[in-house]
This record gives sequence, structure tokens and C-alpha cells, in this order.
Amino acid sequence: MLLRIHHAAIICADYERSRRFYTEVLGLRVLAEHHREPRQSWKLDLALPDGSQIELFSFPNPPPRPSFPEAQGLRHLAFEVDDVAQCKRGLEAMGVAVEPVRVDEYTGRRFVFFSDPDGLPLELYEAAQDEGAAGGPATG
Repeated sequence: MLLRIHHAAIICADYERSRRFYTEVLGLRVLAEHHREPRQSWKLDLALPDGSQIELFSFPNPPPRPSFPEAQGLRHLAFEVDDVAQCKRGLEAMGVAVEPVRVDEYTGRRFVFFSDPDGLPLELYEAAQDEGAAGGPATG
């Protein structure tokens, strides 16, 4: 029945700030951008290389999302990357606060958390190594 995740929708507090973060810091490609005057709202469609998308919305005075302590609902949004440590360094070079790299105790893969400008938890999760790669999972 389900084939894959098509998109995740995110509501931001400051549209221009979040637009810059998702396009310039994370490098997502803009597919479409629309101002919806009756709603005083922007809708920005962003693409990842695999075709999945993020819809970035703005609305007047949206309430903050509870993250700490963790609340019911979507916990975080994770992106697969080739090299977590390299991506972490790149984010930090752009002024993004990134948590220390950790290793998934079940898969042995590295991952790291950071937040978007509104505090939405985002994760970078390292892609599986090729079958023929020497050695075990990398640690960081």
C-alpha cells in the first residue's frame, strides 16, 4: 500500500530565516514557492536528492512546538548522509550547534542531532557501508 514518504511538513516562526536554513545550510532545492494571501502564509516546496520533499509553511503567530521534555507526535526528522562527521563539521562551520556524534547501538552507524531555527530536532544518520568495505562500523 505505502511506497515511501513523499514529504514532511514543517511550520516555521520566521519564514526568511527558515528558508535560508533549509536552502543555504542544508542545501535543499526549491521546487516551488507560493504566498497564500488569504492565509497570510508562505508555502515552500523543497526537494532532497532522492525525490522526497519538505514543505515549509509560515503562519501568523504559530505556537511553539514542545521538544523538551519530548512530547507526543513526531519526534525528529532524520536525513541519511554519507559521512556524519564531515557533515557535522560543515554545519558547525556555518554556525549551527551540533551535538556530539553517537553510534547506534543496534546498527553500528553514526548519527548526530542538531535543530532547525525553531528548535525542531533534526538528525543526520550515516548510510550503511558497502558490503565489501573493510573493518566494522566507523565511530566518531
